[in-house]
Amino acid sequence: MFIDDGSDIRMLHLEPEGDLISTPDDANDLVGSAWSHHANFVVVPVSRLDPEFFRLSTGIAGEITQKLVNYRLRLAVVGDISEHLAESNALRDFVWESNRGDQIWFVDDEAALQAKLSKRSGGAG
Repeated sequence: MFIDDGSDIRMLHLEPEGDLISTPDDANDLVGSAWSHHANFVVVPVSRLDPEFFRLSTGIAGEITQKLVNYRLRLAVVGDISEHLAESNALRDFVWESNRGDQIWFVDDEAALQAKLSKRSGGAG
């Protein structure tokens, strides 16, 4: 689903059901989908990410997020990742650092994403 809210943010929301995103080729597909919709922000439900994404030692998260950042696409991962966070200090640090910036966000739900967007657009973001 594509959303253009009239601002400079044009979002591509992936459906919760579908193939898992688990490889750099899947990241390429995300880039292509975003470009075909003229989107600059990709919203991915946690359910669409391979669980290995959250094990930073696999490199999957790094490959996927770097690909999106290289193409100037912002990413929001939406959903509960508390179980993954409880298992990994490195992931907790990655999420914390990501959420401080503007390129990659991890949020609990759509309301939290909208709140973060509103906060950023109202501030210096």
